[in-house]
Parts: sequence; C-alpha cells; structure tokens
Amino acid sequence: MTVTETVPDNAPVPAAPLPPLAARARSTGGSPVRDILAVTARPEVINFAGGLPAPELFDAEGIADAYRAVLTETPARALQYSTTEGEPALRAALAARTTARGLATDADDLLVTTGSQQALSLLATALLEPGDTVLVEDPCYLAALQVFGFAGARVVAVPGDEHGMDPAALEELVVRERPKLLYTVPTFSNPTGRTLPADRRAAVAETAARRGVWIVEDDPYGELRFEGERVPWIASCDGARDRTVLLGSFSKVMAPGLRLGWLRAPAGLRRACAVTKQAVDLHTPTVNQLAAARYLADRDLDAHVARVAAAYGARRDAMLAGLADALPAGSAWTRPEGGMFVWARLPERYDTTALLPEVVRHDVAYVPGAPFHAGEPDRATLRLCFVTQTPDEIAEGLRRLGEGLRTASDES
Repeated sequence: MTVTETVPDNAPVPAAPLPPLAARARSTGGSPVRDILAVTARPEVINFAGGLPAPELFDAEGIADAYRAVLTETPARALQYSTTEGEPALRAALAARTTARGLATDADDLLVTTGSQQALSLLATALLEPGDTVLVEDPCYLAALQVFGFAGARVVAVPGDEHGMDPAALEELVVRERPKLLYTVPTFSNPTGRTLPADRRAAVAETAARRGVWIVEDDPYGELRFEGERVPWIASCDGARDRTVLLGSFSKVMAPGLRLGWLRAPAGLRRACAVTKQAVDLHTPTVNQLAAARYLADRDLDAHVARVAAAYGARRDAMLAGLADALPAGSAWTRPEGGMFVWARLPERYDTTALLPEVVRHDVAYVPGAPFHAGEPDRATLRLCFVTQTPDEIAEGLRRLGEGLRTASDES
C-alpha cells in the first residue's frame, strides 16, 4: 500500500540555489582607492587620496553655454541615438588637436569612448584572451591593473628607476614573456608623476616594432604641464605608428562628469573596439559629445588648460615645500613637471597601509602605494594628489599628515 503525502497549496516551495557569479567577477576585488575615498568622504578630511580635479576651476559657465546651444539649436539630434564611432564634429575637432600636437590624425582614426577607462576595457576585450601576458610600469595606474585582471590576463611589471620604465628590462621581458601588449602612462604618470624621457620612448617603440607588441599609451595628464618642454608621444615615434593606441580624455582638462574619452588606433584594432563598444553601450551620450564639440568651437580650451595648469603648479609647489616637515627623515619623493600626483617613499620600516587608519584619525588621507604594484608591493610608498586643495589647505593637510605619521610611528 502506497501512502501519498499531500502538500498544502500555500506551502512555500523550496528555492534552489542560484548559479554562481562568473569566475572573473568572483576573483576581482573592489578598488582600494574607492574604498579609501568612501572612508575619507567626511568634509573635514583633507583628502590627498583621490585623483580629483579641482571643481572650482571647471569652466562651468562655458560648458553650460555649450549644452544650452546644442539643446536649443539641434535638440532632436542632441537627444537622439548616435553612431558608435562618435559624433563627426567632435572627432574632427579631436583630430585637429592631435595633429597640432605632432601626430597627424584624421577623424576616422578616432573612436569616442565613455571616458578613457572605457577605452582600456574595450582594448582588453578586443586584444586579450585569458592567460595572455600584459606588461605594465612599476608602479602602475591602479584601474588599468583592474581591467587587465578582469580580462584574465597575466600582468607582469617592468622594472624602472627615477626616470621611469627601463628599456633594457623591457626588452628582456618581451623576449621571455611574449606579451600581447605594453601599457604605459609615460607623461606625468599615475601614480608617480614621472615623465619618460624621449630617448626611452624611442627605445620602447623600437622594441615593440622589432618584437611585435602592441603599445597602449595612456595620456590623460599630458596637457597639464607646469614647466619643462613637452615630450612627443610614443605614438609619434618611428616604428610605433602601426602598433600604438593613444588614449585621451577630457576628464582632467574640461570636466570628468562629461565622461568623454577617445582612442586613436590602427584601423583593424579600432574597428574591433567599435564592435565591442556596440555590445557595451551602443555609443557615448550624444548630447555630451555635441556639447564638447560646441565648447571646442566657441571657447579657447588651450587658454583654459593654461589657467588650470598655473593653479595646479602653485599647488604642486605648496606640497613640495611642506613634504620635508611632514614625512619622516630619510623619505624621498618625486618632483613632477605636471599632472596631479607626487609619489613618496618612506624609510623601509614604514608600512603606509598599516599607518593609514591613524593618519585618517587626524583628518587627512593618502593612498598607500602597495595596490599600484603588479608584482611585489613596496609597502613604504604612498601617492599624494596635490590639485584638489588650495595651497593653504595643502599646508594644513601636510601638518596633519606629519602629526598622524609621528603618532602612528610612536605607537608601533
């Protein structure tokens, strides 16, 4: 005899477990910098951690005028879908600016992206298979490390010195590791602020040409020069033109909220990135592109950048003037000719990650250097952004930093 157990109609059905997240999502952590920014968001904190442009220096009036113009004169176009490659007017203006800076460029050489960070993601998708090797500077832009890690790449750091990446070490690694690409921020690097000299750029280009390697040259800070002479792009070096992708952005020279970047790449790779972008977001917002193009037509962006660079130069000077008193004896730091960052190294016994909580209790913050390293981290390093605060605020922030480091050192 079989006994059948009845289940009430209103009884809950046991839920089956959901499929797991993709392996790439499970293996990729959050951004240490974003985590730090969340902790230091209190208004009383003088925050040297974020790479944030100074908002009081945005040309808010000029940008607002550009948006009003396109929404008044061409609202149907501004609010409509656009082409994946980008608005022709913006691409033409960007091509003209790039050509004027020594790299002959047509509008069709460019793909407009939703910030240069998207350009990096598109390139990783178009170029990298899981397990491929990517070479990077040491230390390296943190979000680039995240992109390459998310793509499943094996990331290998190229050793360097106070002048940046060592071309001889690069040559050895290319031969040994057979990488797909080299990623570099050669001008006012994030995080170090260093600029790779022209002779090293030529050597990098020669190695890439001879060994068959893509170069991704990221240049978000190059226009923010305070002193010294401009160094030509690697993309303009002989032998590198058919294998270098140049990334640009309006985030540091116009406003990051526009989320406008671009990549200049050889035709085949550029088409692959455009197809990838179609799958990601179809296109970068039309109204933002048209407003940026109108701004470039109606305003003098170069004059605006010159004013911003002058202010940033004064802020850099304020930071450099106070570091000797703020950092422990035996520390060393870079003296950037432009950009947004100073990189400092404390004596060997200091661990800037362990010290940070005590420093934050003094209402000041920095970014520890360890996350910027693809290989063995240098735990005595830290990054300081000098552009967000005024010179007086920088002086006060460095006073707090000195107190926090001394207190943490006394307690350890």
